[in-house]
Amino acid sequence: MCQRKYALEIIEECGLLGAKPVEFPLEINHKLALASGPSLEDATSYRRLIGRLIYLTITLLELCYAVHILPQFMHEPREQHMEAAKWVIRYLEGVPRQGLLLTGDSDLQIYAYCDADWGTCPLTRRSLSGYYLTIGGSPASWKSKKQTTISGHL
Repeated sequence: MCQRKYALEIIEECGLLGAKPVEFPLEINHKLALASGPSLEDATSYRRLIGRLIYLTITLLELCYAVHILPQFMHEPREQHMEAAKWVIRYLEGVPRQGLLLTGDSDLQIYAYCDADWGTCPLTRRSLSGYYLTIGGSPASWKSKKQTTISGHL
């Protein structure tokens, strides 16, 4: 499964066709939750772009973390949030031909991976947890969730 044509449409729509690609979808130590720059004049374009990126996570699982972070700012996106979304698009510029390989001769073993952090969200101090499942070496499911309780020290 490959969404090459769809990814190229997104890149072209953003005016980044031919832009210098980046090696990873989102900076690791981003401060997007603390963004204080000006709000976007047209939040609709940001919301549309994020919706399109969510659809791409079906075949480009490495986008999942970035696409988990960016929708958190849809109620009042700022210029820094749009720049982060464009960073993801520049990542797509380098990998538009990637996709999922689903083979018929796999062993059908199920593997599950999970991870959690502790109080990473700088605004709410909530923790994140998530899992990733593969069947026969092919990605099958993933989930990332911000916990409902706040972490703290005793």
